[in-house]
Amino acid sequence: MKQRKITFLIILVLVIASIFVILTKPTKLGLDLVGGSRIVLQAQKPANVAEITNDMMSSLKAAIDRRVNAFGVAETIVQRIGKDRLLVEIPNISDPEKAKDFLGKTAELEFKEQKKGFRGEETWVSTGLSGKDLKLAKVGTDQSARWVVLIEFNSKGAKKFADLTRRLVGKPMAIFFDGELISAPVINETIAGGSAQISGGEGGFKLAKAKEMVDFLNAGALPIPALIIEENSVGPTLGFDSIQKSKMAGMIGITLVMIFMLVYYRVPGFIANIALLIYGLIIFALFKLIPVTLTLAGIAGFILSIGMAVDANILIFERTKEELKAGRTLFTAINAGFDRAFTSIFDSNMTTIISCVILYLLGTSIVKGFALTLAIGVVVSMFTAITVTKNFMHLMFGTGQLKHPEWFGLKKDQIAKGFNAKDTSPRKAKLGVLD
Repeated sequence: MKQRKITFLIILVLVIASIFVILTKPTKLGLDLVGGSRIVLQAQKPANVAEITNDMMSSLKAAIDRRVNAFGVAETIVQRIGKDRLLVEIPNISDPEKAKDFLGKTAELEFKEQKKGFRGEETWVSTGLSGKDLKLAKVGTDQSARWVVLIEFNSKGAKKFADLTRRLVGKPMAIFFDGELISAPVINETIAGGSAQISGGEGGFKLAKAKEMVDFLNAGALPIPALIIEENSVGPTLGFDSIQKSKMAGMIGITLVMIFMLVYYRVPGFIANIALLIYGLIIFALFKLIPVTLTLAGIAGFILSIGMAVDANILIFERTKEELKAGRTLFTAINAGFDRAFTSIFDSNMTTIISCVILYLLGTSIVKGFALTLAIGVVVSMFTAITVTKNFMHLMFGTGQLKHPEWFGLKKDQIAKGFNAKDTSPRKAKLGVLD
C-alpha cells in the first residue's frame, strides 16, 4: 500500500511537471510545418585539388553548419547526400535569397602587404595572416562614432599580427574580404595583444555591412567552393495546412481509439484512456524539453506510438480477463494479467526501439524525426501501460471477487466458480498460475 502511494505521488508529480513544461516551453516545428528553404549545395573542385575527399566534405559541412547558425535561424539541418553534395534545410526563414548568398560565398579574410612587381608596379601580396587566425569578430564603433569591425586573433594569429605590424611600421597593410579591398591603413606602431579593428575607409561601414562581415568572419571561410544547384521553398501556408490536418487526424484517431476502449473494455478501458491522456502529457512535455523538432514524419511517429500504447493495454486486459474467467480474485487476476502480458509488451517494444535506432543512425533527416519520436513514445508507453494503468486498476477495483463482471465486458456465466476449492495455494494465487 505504501509503495502504491509513492507511485501515485510520482505520477502526480510527472503530470504537474508535464503541464508546466507544455505551458511554458515553445514547440519547435520543422521545415514542412513552418515553411522555409531546402537548398542543395555541390562542392566545386579547386584547381589545385585532384579530387574532393571525405575530409574536405566534412570540413565543408562543418563550415556551412556554422554559417547557418550565424544566420540566426534555429533547427536547421545540414547533411551529406552523395559524394559531393550537402542538403541544407532552413525552417522559418524570412529572406531565402540572403540565405542563399550567405551559404555560397567563400568569405575569405586576408591581410596583405604592398610590394613592387617585376615591372616596378605596386601590388598586394599575401602575408600569411588570414581569417583562419581569428578568434572572434564583433561590431563596434571608432572615436568618430563610425561603425567598424573589431577582431581578435587567436594566440597563433596574435603573434603573426604583432610580427607583421612590427615589420610594416610606416607602411600600409591592406585588408581584403572575399577578394575586395576593404581598407589599407598605415601601420604607425607595433600592435601587440592580438586585437585590431577594420574600418570601411573614410565613410566607414554601414551597420548592415559590418554585421554581415562579422557573421562571415565568425562562421569562417569555406574550405572549398560550393555552388547552389537546387533550391525549394515551402510556404508557411502549406505548413499551416499540414499542422491543421495533422491535428484533425490525431484528434479523430485518438477519439476513436478511446471510444473503442471504453465500449469494449468498459471500466478498464476508461482507466486505459486516463493512462493515454497521461501518456500524451508526458511525451509532449518531453518533445518540448529535449527539444524535438516536430515534422510531419515526427507527428506520424507520435501517433503510431499512441497505437502501441493502446496495444499494450489490450494485451494486459485480455490476459486479465482470462484470469477472471478462470475464477481468480481481482487482485490476483490483475497482477497475473500484467505479469503474463509484460513479456510480449517488452519484446515487441524492444524490437521497435532497435528499428528506431537503426533508422536514426542511417536515415535522412525526415526518417530521423520519425524514428526519434516513435522511440520516445514507445519508452513512455511502457511506463504508462505497466505503471499507470496497473496502479489505477488496483485503486479502482481493490481486492476480492469480481461482483460486477460487466465492468470488464464479461458475463456472469463466463466467470469460473469454486476457485478457492480448486487451488488454495498462496503462491499460485499470488502469481495467478493456471492449472
